[in-house]
Amino acid sequence: MEEKFIPNFKKKYLEEVVPALTKDFNFKSRMQVPCIEKIVVSVGVGEAILNKKLLDAAVKELEQITGQHVVRTKARKSIANFKLREGMEIGAMVTLRGDNMWFFLERLICIALPRVKDFRGVKPNSFDGHGNYSFGVTEQIIFPEIDFDKIERISGLNVAIVTTAKTDEEGYALLKKLGMPFSK
Repeated sequence: MEEKFIPNFKKKYLEEVVPALTKDFNFKSRMQVPCIEKIVVSVGVGEAILNKKLLDAAVKELEQITGQHVVRTKARKSIANFKLREGMEIGAMVTLRGDNMWFFLERLICIALPRVKDFRGVKPNSFDGHGNYSFGVTEQIIFPEIDFDKIERISGLNVAIVTTAKTDEEGYALLKKLGMPFSK
C-alpha cells in the first residue's frame, strides 16, 4: 500500500508542536491542542472600478501564489464618492484548507517573509482575541511564483490564519512553535 505524502509543516506540527503545547498548557487530551483550521488570503483592488484588467491580473497572481482557484469578491453597498456600485467586482480571495494550507504556510514562513525588505518580524499584537492571526503583506512579489517582469502593478495581500485556539496565548504559542517570525 502506498504511503501518503505528508507536508513538512504538518509533520512538524504532529511530531514537535503537539507534544510541546500539550506540555506547556497541560492539555489532558491531544484534541485540546490548537490546530490551524484554514488560511484565508485576500486582495482588494479598488482601481478595478476603472480598469478591469487589474482585477484579472490580481486573480491570476493569487492563483499562482496559492495554487488554488480564486473567488472574486463584490462590493456589498454602493458608495457614490468612489463611483462604486453594489455588486461590482473589487477584490479576490481564496480559502486554503488541508495540504494546500500547510504548503502555503511553509512557503510563507520559510521563503516569502524572509524576502521582505528590511524584515524585522510580523507584529505579535494582530490576534483577534480568539487565537486567530491576521496580517498584511505589502508586496506580492515576495513570493517566488510571481514573475517580476509580468506584473501589472505591485499590490498587497491580507493573510488570515484561523486556528482552533481558545485564547491569543495559545494561538501565539502555536504559530511561534511552527516558526512564525514574530518581532520582539
